[in-house]
Amino acid sequence: MSMIVEVVRSGFVESTHHARVLTVDAEGRPVETRGAVHVPASPRSSMKPLQLLGMLRSGLRLEGELLALACASHSGEPFHVDGVRKILAGAGLEESALGCPEDYPFDRAVTERGRVYMNCSGKHAAMLATCAQNDWPLTTYLEPAHPLQRAIRETVEELTGERVAASGVDGCGAPLFFVSMLGVTKAFRAFPLSAADSFERQIFDAMRTYPEWTSGTDRPEAKLMRAIPGLMLKAGAEAFDAFVFEDGRAGTVKIEDGYSRARVPVTVAALRSLGLDAPELAELANPPVLGGGRPVGELRVR
Repeated sequence: MSMIVEVVRSGFVESTHHARVLTVDAEGRPVETRGAVHVPASPRSSMKPLQLLGMLRSGLRLEGELLALACASHSGEPFHVDGVRKILAGAGLEESALGCPEDYPFDRAVTERGRVYMNCSGKHAAMLATCAQNDWPLTTYLEPAHPLQRAIRETVEELTGERVAASGVDGCGAPLFFVSMLGVTKAFRAFPLSAADSFERQIFDAMRTYPEWTSGTDRPEAKLMRAIPGLMLKAGAEAFDAFVFEDGRAGTVKIEDGYSRARVPVTVAALRSLGLDAPELAELANPPVLGGGRPVGELRVR
């Protein structure tokens, strides 16, 4: 049975969202299973840590906040844009090499538009840097048959323990792999549980140290990572979340209708099922429903 999110307005349940949820304990044993978590899903940007792992294994060299930025669905804040340009410059490349579409940033304070502002530009810059490191073709780096994308697919299948059920094109133009929530949860557990000097652990530590670089200063993902020490979380489009805690507790969330307003409350419920909590979670657990600019209801999970 799916988890339900009710949208309550003025005392009436106005709408409902259904969610698939999987959480596992430190030994990888299921704690909560709601919905068809074994059915292939589209994790979207929640797969970026796995994509970055494939790049590092292929010779990419990034450190610190730039490593976190390569996993980002960033807000296009000035430090994000500067970081993308730094990755490109380090590989001797211009912004014109980016294969992601032009876009406006999530950050509404920034009104400029371009490829570098697109939320996936950090990943694309890292992909191009990987290609430059290996003398692989740059103009075709998003093609499924490209050596880079083959290496990423192999990494995804290794960490999830599954063959990719289907493939497609993500919103940014990169190849997209469909795997089960079981597989994604298994893959995320590899990041904190790998050796201290492993690429997996480097990614985990970078995302943990620089949470604003993986999303944005005021984004829920950064708030959750700041609130819970040891938590790594990556959101994806169409309301997908994947997370792991330092001891191996992990989980995935997918809102069936893809509406992102239900994603964070369900993720908070999933975290709480593992005994994780912090005062900051209360504001994210039940977002207000507004009427005339003031709260007249809330989202609630059951």
